Amino acid sequence: MRLLTIGVFARAARLSPKALRLYDELGLLTPARVDPSSGYRLYDPAQLERARLVAWLRRLGMPLARIRAVCDAGPGAAAAEVRAYWAQFESDTAARRDLVAFLIDHLSGKDTTTMTSATTTAGTRPGFAIRYAAASDTGTVRERNEDTAYAGPRLLAVADGFGGAAASATTASATAASASDTAAPSAGVSATPAADTAGTSGVTASAVAIEALRALETDDAPLGNLLNSLEEAAHRANNSVGELAASDPALHGMGTTLTALLWSGSRLALVHIGDSRAYLLRDGRFFQITHDHTLVRAMIDEGRITAEEAASHPQRALLLRALGGGGEFAPDLGVREVRAGDRYLLCSDGLSAVVGAEDIRDVVASAPAPGDAVRELIDLAVRAGGPDNVSCVVADVVEDVVEPREP
Repeated sequence: MRLLTIGVFARAARLSPKALRLYDELGLLTPARVDPSSGYRLYDPAQLERARLVAWLRRLGMPLARIRAVCDAGPGAAAAEVRAYWAQFESDTAARRDLVAFLIDHLSGKDTTTMTSATTTAGTRPGFAIRYAAASDTGTVRERNEDTAYAGPRLLAVADGFGGAAASATTASATAASASDTAAPSAGVSATPAADTAGTSGVTASAVAIEALRALETDDAPLGNLLNSLEEAAHRANNSVGELAASDPALHGMGTTLTALLWSGSRLALVHIGDSRAYLLRDGRFFQITHDHTLVRAMIDEGRITAEEAASHPQRALLLRALGGGGEFAPDLGVREVRAGDRYLLCSDGLSAVVGAEDIRDVVASAPAPGDAVRELIDLAVRAGGPDNVSCVVADVVEDVVEPREP
């Protein structure tokens, strides 16, 4: 069969000769023959299908290393790889869309307040406040609780600790704000004292992580620094857990999930890693606003299994990302605009893994106050067998009138 010169092949494949030379150097699209005298690259017409696939995938923005995996896979596996890439792209795009909206408002001067809404020259005007509750339960199977749930005027957080022989064998629960309903910003934090991070006794990875974030309660950073503050605190939390794990061989592998919301007037900044979750009830609609970093979630996104199959998958608890634990630390970050009437739920997988989404929604939608919702949700998980520790934080966004300050 007659071979094609690089120029003819490039036109047929709708690729440039420069791109073909690069793909040759990377081993992605090797010529059928290189002329020993002229050095010209010659291609077999049968290579056009692979070349066109490369061109299509490049138009999607897929990295070259991932393109090689698609091209080398069989048809079914290649389709799954493209589906997984696009699912991740859409997830990243959604997070960036929220960040773009935040930046536009911030840079146009719409967001210039700190946590408390500013007053106008006319006197008072409505702002927002939150009412919150948090609680954690060991469940019916586990001997100790390695979850931590926290709720305060600015910070809402849930973390689910794991790993480390000493942590699992000797630590007590360092969890949980109380389940009383508290109005912010005027009321105090409804939380237990900070965990003792000086030694391993009484310390879990989840408590260490939450403690690293608690400084945000008193941080009066302006709204423009909201996301930066939360991201920096998450990195401090990751370092703290890593240092604790390195301090004792028995704690090797210790880690935790982390899902947290930082409140600032009309916005909530979100940091999330692992399989704890955040949900939002708004105008009667209930939806998950975080993405599970688990093997089964990735398999669902790739179309390899269904959501129903994931519920009984033997590796359903396997995390792809976590804080500490030696895994990848790549948290999701985002900013959300709040509305009066919003109700947020943060929970560990001790709830979401055993109680269906519809049942969770029914409780979140019907409970008269955050404390009622927290208690009912934990009761649901315990009645479903309580195989894991379960933690919940519920917060309501309410209208608040900000009084003018004395001159």
